[in-house]
Amino acid sequence: MGKSNPNLKERWLAIITGAFSILIALIYLVLITVLDARGPMLPPPPEALGAVAVAS
Repeated sequence: MGKSNPNLKERWLAIITGAFSILIALIYLVLITVLDARGPMLPPPPEALGAVAVAS
């Protein structure tokens, strides 16, 4: 009864690794959904790029 089954350890490692992978995938999907819901990306205004218009 004192023996531990080595396959049991490998099975638990596989379950934990799979759960961690699914968790990362769900976090990624939520992040992409939130970022996509903000609308289309717009280019920055010219002032943000350091271009200064000189009016004469």
